[in-house]
Amino acid sequence: MRSIARIMGTAQTLWPLYVGIIAASVLTAATTLLAPFLIAQATQTVVDMATGEGGDVTTLVWLAVALLGIMLTATLSTNVGGYLGDVMSTRLRVILSQRYFDKLLRLPQRYFDSELTGTLISRLNRSITSITDYLQNVANGFFTTILTVLAVLVISAFHSPWLALLLVVIYPTFVWLTALTSRRWQKLETLKNEEYDQAGGRFAEVIGQMRVVKSFVTERLELKQFTGRFEKAVVITQEQSRWWHSMDVLRRAVLDLVFFGLYLIIFIQTARGEFTVGTMVLLVQLVNIAKQPITGMSYIVDSTQRAITGSNEYYLVMNQADEPHNPMDEAAHEVEWVDTDPVITYDDVDFGYEDDLVLRDVSLAIRRGERIAFVGESGGGKTTLVNLLMKLYVPTSGTITVNGRSTTEVPTAALRGEIGVVFQDASLFSGTVRGNIAYGTSDVTDEELREAARRANALAFIEKLPRGFDTEIGERGVKLSGGQKQRIAVARAMLKDAPILVLDEATSSLDTKAERQVQAGLEELMAGRTTLIIAHRLSTISTVDRIVTIRDGAIDEVGTPAELATTGGIYSELLTLQGSTSKADKAKLLNWDITA
Repeated sequence: MRSIARIMGTAQTLWPLYVGIIAASVLTAATTLLAPFLIAQATQTVVDMATGEGGDVTTLVWLAVALLGIMLTATLSTNVGGYLGDVMSTRLRVILSQRYFDKLLRLPQRYFDSELTGTLISRLNRSITSITDYLQNVANGFFTTILTVLAVLVISAFHSPWLALLLVVIYPTFVWLTALTSRRWQKLETLKNEEYDQAGGRFAEVIGQMRVVKSFVTERLELKQFTGRFEKAVVITQEQSRWWHSMDVLRRAVLDLVFFGLYLIIFIQTARGEFTVGTMVLLVQLVNIAKQPITGMSYIVDSTQRAITGSNEYYLVMNQADEPHNPMDEAAHEVEWVDTDPVITYDDVDFGYEDDLVLRDVSLAIRRGERIAFVGESGGGKTTLVNLLMKLYVPTSGTITVNGRSTTEVPTAALRGEIGVVFQDASLFSGTVRGNIAYGTSDVTDEELREAARRANALAFIEKLPRGFDTEIGERGVKLSGGQKQRIAVARAMLKDAPILVLDEATSSLDTKAERQVQAGLEELMAGRTTLIIAHRLSTISTVDRIVTIRDGAIDEVGTPAELATTGGIYSELLTLQGSTSKADKAKLLNWDITA
C-alpha cells in the first residue's frame, strides 16, 4: 500500500477532485443512512394505523416524498462523485504515463539492452491500468462506504451495544484473514505478470520484424511460443484463483454465522418488546448496509492486490538510477566549446558490459577534420567505441574527451549536439519524410529541408513521392527502399550540421546502385567534418585518412591505408582475403564483418 500512497502523493495537483469526491461521498452516505430512518418511520406509521394507535395517510405521503427526495439526492451525488472519480482516474493515468515515459527517457542505454520493448509497454499498460482502476473504484465507492459504516456503528451502538460490538469485530477480522490470503496471491500474480510481459515482449518483436518471420516460415513456432506463455499464465491463475476462492468460502461462512447472530438478536429483542417494529426494520436495514462492504470485500481486496502489484512494478522502473547529466535534467544545454586539436581523445579507456571487458587500454587521438575507420572482427568493440563517444555508455575506466572536455562531465545534450550519426539501420520513425529529416532540429525552413535532401542525393526521389516531403512512410520507413531510407538518414544528419560525424557504415546492406547514391550523399556530408567510420566495406576504408584495427578489444595498429597494407596486420590480411577466390577466404571475410 505504501507504493499506492506514494503515487497519490505525487499527484497532488488532483486535490480539488479529491475534495469534490469526498464531498459527494459524504452526501451519498448521509442519504443512504437517512433512508432506513424514513422507511422505519413509515413502517411504524403503517403498524400504528393498522392497530388503531394513530398515524395518518398524510404522514405516509410526506414520508414517501421525503424518501423520493433522498433517493434523487443520492442518485445525483453518486453520479457527481462518479464523474469526478472518472476524471481523476483519467488525469492520474496521464500523470503516471507521462512520468513513466519521462523516466524511460532518463535511463541509460544499459537498461534498454536488458529489457524487451514489448515488456516495457506491457508493464506500463498493466501497472497503470490496475492503479487507476483501483483508485477509480475507491473514488466511486470507498469514501461512501467508510462513512456509512462508521455511522451504522454509532447508530447500532445507540440501540444495542452487542450489535455494534459484533460489527466492530467483523471488519478487522475479515481484513486480517484476507491479508493472510493475499500474500500467496500476490506472489502468484507476479509470476503471472512475468509470463504476460514475456509474451508481450515477443509479440512486439514479431510484429516489428514480420518480414523475417515470414521469410523463415516461423509463424507456427511464434504462435506456439506466444500461446505457451498464456497457457502458463492460465495454470498460475487456476492455482491463484483456487486458493483465493477456497479461502473466501471459509471467510464468508464465518461472516454468515456472525450475521445470523446479529439478525437473531434483533428478532428476539423485537419479540420481547425491547424494539418496536419500526426500530427492527431500521436495525435490519442498517445491518444490511453494514454487510454490503464485507460481502464486496473480495472484489475490493482483489483490485487492491492488483493495484499493489502494479504499483510495485511501476516503481521498479521509477526507482532505476538516471543516466548522469541526462538531457531531461539539464536547465541549459549550451556549452561554450573551445576548438582543440585533437578534437577527440581516448585515454586508457576500458569498458565492459558486465564483468568481461570489451575494450582494453584504448588510447587514440583524432585530429580535426580527420576521417578514421575502425576495423576488426564482428563484436570486437568497434561500435562500442563510438557508443562511448556519444555517452550511450560510460567507460569502466579511462577518459574520453571532446574539444578537451570529458564526456562524463559535459552535459549530455550538448555533447550529442556536437555529433551527427548515420546508423547501419536508417532508424526512421512513422510519419512524413519531412518529419524524419527534421527530426531533432527545430525551426527548419522548406529551403533548408530541400537543400539537405539535395546534398544527401535524396531530393529527386522525394519529389516523385505522392505528396513529396509530406508523404507518410509507414513504421520504420517500411514504404521506402533501403537506399531511400539511408538517404533520408543522411539528410537528417546533414540538417543537424554537427562538426563530428559517426557513420555505422550506412551502405553495407545496399545493392551497388543504392550504395553509389548513398555514398555520394555521404561524401557531401563528410566534407569538413571529423568522421568516425565503423567500416564494413573495404572500398570505404581505402579513402580514409587513418585506419584503426582492433583485435581482442584492444587497438592493434593505427596508420594510413597505404601503411597498413604492407604490415601483415589485420588490414593487410583483409586485402589478401579480398583478392582470394577461395570459399574459405570469403568465409573469413564474413567473420571480420567486412565485404569487398
